[in-house]
Amino acid sequence: MPAGQRTASNPPHKLAANPCPCGRFSLTDGSCDCPPSAIRRYQARLSGPLLDRVDLRVVTDRVTRAELTASGARGESTATVAARVRAARERAATRFAGTPWHTNSDIPGRELRSRWRAAPGAMDDAERSLERGVLTARGIDRVLRVAWTVADLVGHDRPDATDVALALQLRTGIPRGVPMGLGAAT
Repeated sequence: MPAGQRTASNPPHKLAANPCPCGRFSLTDGSCDCPPSAIRRYQARLSGPLLDRVDLRVVTDRVTRAELTASGARGESTATVAARVRAARERAATRFAGTPWHTNSDIPGRELRSRWRAAPGAMDDAERSLERGVLTARGIDRVLRVAWTVADLVGHDRPDATDVALALQLRTGIPRGVPMGLGAAT
């Protein structure tokens, strides 16, 4: 099996981490008592090479009891999201027909960069991030894979600059002014 190919016996790995030793640090909630030096030390325990293998960095705020128990549905239904994911996977399967790959995460970066290119200029910010050292070569391949997934989810034929910007935002955790909700983008 090619390196990196995902199967039922080789699922993608997941990583979750608290933002600080007490787990309550948030930019919107002042309930954390950890000093800034303890937060930096705690976050530095995750090494650069390990973080380079993390495709998506999503920061979530604590859910309050009122939000948890509020009546009335917010957001999209599971059925709506599932239908969009099914459609995205079908787009990828069609694109990869006749190849050994089935999903965006399966394809080697070299193949992704040469056979399935993003729209002209779409990768400019990612390439600048590579030049500045914000991304590694592995990181830019992962941004491109996530950008293809975003493009598949919103129905684009190939990633445009907005799809790549969202992938960069998810990869680096640096806000780039791109809305995180894919449902609103369709």
